[in-house]
Amino acid sequence: MKIDDDIAIALRLADAARAAIVPHFRTGLASERKDDATPVTLADRAAEEAMRRILAAEAARDGIIGEEFGSREGSSGRTWVLDPIDGTAGFLAGRPLFGTLIALVVEGWPVLGVIDQPIMQERWIGAAGRATTLNGREVRTRACPGLSHATLATTGPHYFDDHDGEHFMALAARTDHRRMVMGGDCYNYAMLATGQVDVVCEAGLKLHDFAALVPVVEGAGGTMCDWTGEPLHAGSDGHVLALGDPARLEDVVEALACGH
Repeated sequence: MKIDDDIAIALRLADAARAAIVPHFRTGLASERKDDATPVTLADRAAEEAMRRILAAEAARDGIIGEEFGSREGSSGRTWVLDPIDGTAGFLAGRPLFGTLIALVVEGWPVLGVIDQPIMQERWIGAAGRATTLNGREVRTRACPGLSHATLATTGPHYFDDHDGEHFMALAARTDHRRMVMGGDCYNYAMLATGQVDVVCEAGLKLHDFAALVPVVEGAGGTMCDWTGEPLHAGSDGHVLALGDPARLEDVVEALACGH
C-alpha cells in the first residue's frame, strides 16, 4: 500500500475519533479506573471502537494495538497503533491538551503518525521521508543554542519513579527550568514539532503513547530516542526523549546520566 493511501486511512481514523470524543468534552463524563489505575471514559472506548471498525473494513490484514481493547494479530507485517485519548486526566479536567494518537508501525518501526487535538481542530501528520504538517501547513522544530536555553516539558513528575525522577531532575537543572512546562501529554510533542518547546522527557510510556509521535517529531526536523540515544521502536522500554534540535542530543543524554 502506498503511503498516500495509509495517510488517507489515518485521516479517516482521526475524523472518526474526533466525532466520538467532541460531544463528551466538558460534560461531566464519568470515568473508571483501569488495572493500572489510569482513568478511562466512554469517550476513550467509543473513539477506539470507531477506529477499529474502519480498520476492519479497510485494512483487514493489518494488526492493531489499541490502548483500550488490546491487540489483534495481522498477517501483513504492519500494525496500526491507537491511543484514542492520550491524556484522559486532562480531558476529564476540561483541558484541550489531550490528543488522539494514530500510528502505523511496519516491522516494529513507526513510519506514520497523527496527533489530533479534536477540540482545537489541530492535526499534525508525520510520515517517513515527508515534512510534518499542521492542518496542511509544514512545521519545523527550532534551533537550540545550548541546553541552558532549552524549554523542557514533561507530563508530570509523579509519572517518574524515584530513580528516573533523579535523572530527570539532573536534566532539568541544566535547562531553563524557569520555563519548564508541566502537563500536556502528547501535546508537548506537537508543540516541539511546531517550534515552541525544545526537549520532552518521559518514562514509563507504552508503544501506543509514543509510536505516533516519532514520525511527527522527526518529520519536523527533530529527533526521538530513548534515554541512551537509541531510536524508538516497538521493543523500546518506555524511556522517551524528544529533541527539537538534534545537535543537543549528546548534551541531554549526558545530563540524564548524571542523576544518582
